[in-house]
Amino acid sequence: MNRVLGLVLCVFGLTCGVANAQPAKSTAEFPYRSQYIDVTIIETADLNKRFNDVIVVDVRSAYEYQTLRVKDAVNIPLGTRVFLDEIRKLREGSPKPIVFYCNGKTCRKSYDAVLAAQSARIPNTLAYDAGVFDWAKANPDLTALLGVSPIKPTDLIEDKAFKSRILDPKDFASRVGNNTVVLDVRDRAQRDSALFPFKEQRAQLSEKDQLDAAIDQAIKGNKTLLVYDAAGHQVRWFQYYLENKGVREYFFMKNGAQGYFDATLGKVSLGQHKK
Repeated sequence: MNRVLGLVLCVFGLTCGVANAQPAKSTAEFPYRSQYIDVTIIETADLNKRFNDVIVVDVRSAYEYQTLRVKDAVNIPLGTRVFLDEIRKLREGSPKPIVFYCNGKTCRKSYDAVLAAQSARIPNTLAYDAGVFDWAKANPDLTALLGVSPIKPTDLIEDKAFKSRILDPKDFASRVGNNTVVLDVRDRAQRDSALFPFKEQRAQLSEKDQLDAAIDQAIKGNKTLLVYDAAGHQVRWFQYYLENKGVREYFFMKNGAQGYFDATLGKVSLGQHKK
């Protein structure tokens, strides 16, 4: 009797391991989906199919958007004061579903954007939580890189190529010298004191002229360019610019300034350091 009951439950997907295999895979690949059960998800293939019938919104920073984005996406960074106002304008101008995306499967911003819209009673919003990299690989014809579209899949910088440019903070610091150009690309709001006083230059990622001056100095002087940001996230996007500029010798500091303080001050946070 128990065996028969087990077979019946299995047919209806209540007890079988096979029935639970897909949710387990989704949880592993998309670790935050289980935490955002009220957020409607759209998959890559479905977004491609419905591409002309939705409004795609990039909720990342302007710099990330300008580097790599879904073609024709609107950039409205999450967390800005005007975020909900701009989303309301989109909704008032069109009944199309609004699809939010960010960097990928371990980024929460697409989910949080949907929740913010829901809390403001802005209907018909979805999260494309696979993110810009999965989209670019699957749909290079509907992707823009440094303002150019379509792209080639080979234009994308793989994780291995990015990680090959990462130095441990102590290794990074040991290389600072006459044969290097050190560049701090932190935003002004993120900056505390200089990590390498009198040995570094500063330029925000939005300050193209200052960035180009440091890059030209490294190239013409046959020097290695050493770059750090606040926490190791912004340099991933800056790498595309360096490759486009033809820089060959460059490295980034692991976890940025935060990693440096962790390594030299024993896990002291940037906020604590400022005090």
